[in-house]
Amino acid sequence: MGEKVFFGIEGPLDSTPAEGQMRVANLYAFPGLIRRLGADPTALLERHNIDPAMLSDPEHFVDCKSFVDLFEYCSSTFNDSLFGLQLAQLQNPDVFGCVAALCRSASTVRESLTSFMDYIPVIHSPATMLELIEGDKIAEIRWGVNADLGINQQANYQAVLLDMKLLRLVAGDDFRPSYANLAVDARQKDIPELERTLGCRFNATPTENAIAFPSAILDKPVASANRTVFKLLGGYLEQVKNAARVSLSHRVEDYIRGSLASGNCSIEHCARKLGLSVRTLQAHLAEENLVFSDLLERQRHEIARRYLALEHVSLDDIAALLGYAEQSSFGRAFKRWSGLTPKQFRQRARAHIVDSSMHPFPGQ
Repeated sequence: MGEKVFFGIEGPLDSTPAEGQMRVANLYAFPGLIRRLGADPTALLERHNIDPAMLSDPEHFVDCKSFVDLFEYCSSTFNDSLFGLQLAQLQNPDVFGCVAALCRSASTVRESLTSFMDYIPVIHSPATMLELIEGDKIAEIRWGVNADLGINQQANYQAVLLDMKLLRLVAGDDFRPSYANLAVDARQKDIPELERTLGCRFNATPTENAIAFPSAILDKPVASANRTVFKLLGGYLEQVKNAARVSLSHRVEDYIRGSLASGNCSIEHCARKLGLSVRTLQAHLAEENLVFSDLLERQRHEIARRYLALEHVSLDDIAALLGYAEQSSFGRAFKRWSGLTPKQFRQRARAHIVDSSMHPFPGQ
C-alpha cells in the first residue's frame, strides 16, 4: 500500500486459501437457485465432494476443481448453457469478502482495481491471475487461472458478471463497458442474452477473459471512498500477503486466532474450513510432530499474555475472547501454562513496566 499502518497482531486474523482452493463464498445463492430448478442442492454438493455445511460460513475453503466441475455438471443436468451467469445474477461483489470492502473504500477506480488485483489471490483464491492493461483510450481488466481446471466455461460466466458488478460498484451506475471477451465456446443463440446482461458487446475467444472500458474511467473518484478504512484494511491485507502463510500448521494457527472468541474452535470446524477431513488434518499435523490441541493451547497462551498487558481488558473479557465460558476455567489454564494466575501475571507485568520507567538505562 506504500503507507505504514500500525497493527497489534502477529499474523492473519483468519486462515487463507491454499493452492488449488477458493473461498466457498463463490457458492453463495447456489442452494436457492438449485431449489428453484426443482433439485436438491445437498445431493449436488456432496456428489462433488463439497460439504454442504461449509456454505454456512463464506470463509470456508473448497477445492477449485470441485467447484468448476459442479458448475459444468449443473449446466449439463439442467440444460442451461449459461448456468454460471444465472447464478451470478443472484450474487453481488461481496462474494469477494473484505477485498470488496477495500475496493469500495479506494479513492479512484484505478486504486480500487489495483487493490482487487493485489489481494484477490491472497484472500479469495491463489489460482486467480489478474492484470490491468491501459491503452490511450481503452483499458482492460484481464483474468485467468494458473491451474488446469479442465472445462470451466460456467465459472467464467460467473466471473465476468461478478467482475462487471464490481466495476459498476466502484465506477458508478453510469459505468458502460466497451466489450467483454470470454474464453468460452458460446452458442450463437446465447450471445443476445450475454450482451443484454453484461451491457456491452460480447466476444467468445479461445483464451482471453477481459472486460474493456474507457481509460478515463480509471481516474474517476469512487463515491464510497474512505481513506481510514482503505489504509487500515489495505495495511492488514498487505501484512497477510507478505506473511505467505503456506504451511498447514500456520494456517491452523490462523484459524484458531480467528475462531477462539466464537466458542466453537475445534479440530472438526478447522478441518471443514480448510477443506480437509479431520483424519487428513491430523495426519498432516503429525508430519510436523504437532497435534491440534497443542496448537490451540499455544495460541491461547500467547494471546492471553498480550491481553493481560492491556490494563483496560478485564479478566472476564479475556476469558471470553479466548473461548472460555468462565473466568475460572481460563485462570486454571493460564496457571498451568505459566505457573501464575492471570492476576499475578498482570501484577508482575505492571511492576516490570514501572521499574523500567524508573530505571530506563542500565546501571542507573
